[in-house]
Amino acid sequence: MASLGKILRCEASQLLRNNSARCVLSRLQAYSSSPDTEYAIEMACSNIRYGAGSTREVGMDCKNMGAKNVMVVTDSRLSKMKPVQTVIESLSSQGVPFKLYDKVAVEPTDESFKECIDFAKADNFDVFLAVGGGSVIDTCKAANLYSTKPDATLLDFVNAPIGKGLPITHQLKPLIAVPTTAGTGSETTGVAVFDYLPMKAKTGIANRALRPTLGIVDPEHLVTMPERVACYSGIDVLCHAIESYTAKFYLERSPRPTDPLLRPAYQGCNPISDIWSLHALKLTSKFIKRATFNADDFEARAAMHLASAYAGVGFGNAGCHLCHGMSYPISGNVKSYIEKGYNPDLPLIPHGLSVVVSAPAVFEFTAPACPDRHLGAAEALGVDISNARKEDAGKILSDCLRKILDELKVPNGLNAVGYSNDDVKTMVAGAMPQHRLIKLSPREVHEDNMSELFEKSMKIY
Repeated sequence: MASLGKILRCEASQLLRNNSARCVLSRLQAYSSSPDTEYAIEMACSNIRYGAGSTREVGMDCKNMGAKNVMVVTDSRLSKMKPVQTVIESLSSQGVPFKLYDKVAVEPTDESFKECIDFAKADNFDVFLAVGGGSVIDTCKAANLYSTKPDATLLDFVNAPIGKGLPITHQLKPLIAVPTTAGTGSETTGVAVFDYLPMKAKTGIANRALRPTLGIVDPEHLVTMPERVACYSGIDVLCHAIESYTAKFYLERSPRPTDPLLRPAYQGCNPISDIWSLHALKLTSKFIKRATFNADDFEARAAMHLASAYAGVGFGNAGCHLCHGMSYPISGNVKSYIEKGYNPDLPLIPHGLSVVVSAPAVFEFTAPACPDRHLGAAEALGVDISNARKEDAGKILSDCLRKILDELKVPNGLNAVGYSNDDVKTMVAGAMPQHRLIKLSPREVHEDNMSELFEKSMKIY
């Protein structure tokens, strides 16, 4: 653990020494306040506890909260494994009553959300405890939200224009998240994502009220992650960090909220999120390959667990943009693709894979809007940009990503996961309504741009 300690002591100032600090200062000076545009950011994050073995404290956490009836949320596979067993033993040792819900779907849907919500509504739970990856944590967030507002319909709080996007004004119960993958960062964010089956596309709920009260980041849970799960969850970290760092600048976002309660969780790139996103990129660049191909490399997997949390803080406040917006119809329209390490009977494009297949095309498209940001991201990934030209920023970052994806043995684009140009129209129709994401693109995107991005993503290499 000594080398991991050195990682933790790495100073963020090293990441900010070149492009980032100057870029932020120059952009702040370039904007003046107006009645229409944003002028503030609001930093929000869950409390995070990091440490190998820290899950064993969760029973004491629930007892300290005065819990009388805990809803433990997980999936059927994890319910038989050490992370959940550790939680159950900890709760039992403290005499904390609980009920187990273990029917969470990998890549949850509106239907699987409703099943978990109904379970939560049927009892009077006073603490929610999620043990699993992003699917489990997001499902638990939804159960907490809707069981504490039983008269609400599912679409009431879902992001517009798919849902009503209503503000969350009621009080939720405490929620503890114990992530068992290193990717989504859901233990830090106020976002819950699901497949909305009527549209065959992902959507979600984004509000600070959803943030877990406590995230327990325990790297002991990563030792059993299959290779491809480690790969695609790590790639999700990569995209979270780059997208949040290259998102529309927060002072460009409009309209300005009429009430602080209405300020969105995704606010655009900003000088606070930048620090977390860049540090996540540097860690990911160093450790993702080791963490993917060496399950017994505890240092690498522990570092990726930290990178996931760092990126979660970054994108949880800045937001993601086109890669994630495009990923929703990619995963939602899956045909017959089966990925090793996941359910062999369930066609599934893992979330990280659905996000990254468009990344090289996306960052070549967005780079002209903020080339310094794209070069800064490439530098954090280890590229020497000392002689780089701004006009080459997109190609430099995209070529860096292609090299990483090739080393990680990522399938060669949308063709490799079952899509062709005949599917582009359907994909565009699923991506364009993702306003929470695509409106944060630093470069405005229209349907013709989106079509071209999907076409260019048919092959990566």
